[in-house]
Amino acid sequence: MTDTAAPTTDALVVTDPGSIPPHVLRRVVDTALEEDAPWGDVTSETLIPAGATATAVLAAREPGVLSGGGVFVSVMHAVDPTIRAEVHVADGAGFVAGDTLVTVSGPARSVLRAERVALNLVQRMSGVATLTAAYVAAVAGTSARIVDTRKTTPGLRALERYAVRCGGGRNHRTSLSDAVMAKDNHLAVLLASGIDIGDAVRAARQRLGHTVHLEVEVDRVDQVEPVVAAGVDTIMLDNFGPDELVEGVAIVAGRALVEASGGVSLDTVGAIAATGVDVISVGALTHSARALDLGLDIAVSA
Repeated sequence: MTDTAAPTTDALVVTDPGSIPPHVLRRVVDTALEEDAPWGDVTSETLIPAGATATAVLAAREPGVLSGGGVFVSVMHAVDPTIRAEVHVADGAGFVAGDTLVTVSGPARSVLRAERVALNLVQRMSGVATLTAAYVAAVAGTSARIVDTRKTTPGLRALERYAVRCGGGRNHRTSLSDAVMAKDNHLAVLLASGIDIGDAVRAARQRLGHTVHLEVEVDRVDQVEPVVAAGVDTIMLDNFGPDELVEGVAIVAGRALVEASGGVSLDTVGAIAATGVDVISVGALTHSARALDLGLDIAVSA
């Protein structure tokens, strides 16, 4: 793809991305290892002496932003808790080609069994973090936040959303259970049922607890005022051009957060941010990020 180029290392800012819930990480790692070696690693168990040890270096083949260094180590320890690991670059930090990111050492069979799963996850997560950092850099100097969407890899949402945070982005709602977010298909059902969207939003506000966020998507300028007047917390302007976004921001006039969505790329995100929107949601952060080129170099000694 064309929009995964990493920003220069000098432009990157180390962030505090928080953490991945431990029970979620365990589930992902256990599932991945079971998938990759359900009855053991036949190759290593056949060819590699039981007493052989290995030192492995996770090395960068290209520049980027690291995400998943701890996940890489967790995979190693899930296979064999005697593996020793040292993380040299923090999650959220930039690196250049040739940098050593993590070093592990221990029983060779264990390192080799963990290698592919560990690499798959750290490459995927670092690709998401690197692409996110490019989007964040493209809107620098504006007040717009770059956020992800629910267009994540099934089963990997917590890891990919953590990776977005490593790249300096923010997270949208985590799941359908977190907030009310009425999109085009919800509105189509309401319209087919003869229900006015403004009336539906006001009724929803009456039923919701005061901590529940309410967002509605619109795709025309004339829909903005009725939706905002009904009492939403965020209005999403979907596939609006820059001039329409400026008009929409002016109509909202601070009464709600304004989110821009649709048609967002590295080529367009700067102009979108300049319209004054508060949030720009980018599905590409997770659905189109390529795996970063990281490699595991292993030296084995008997």
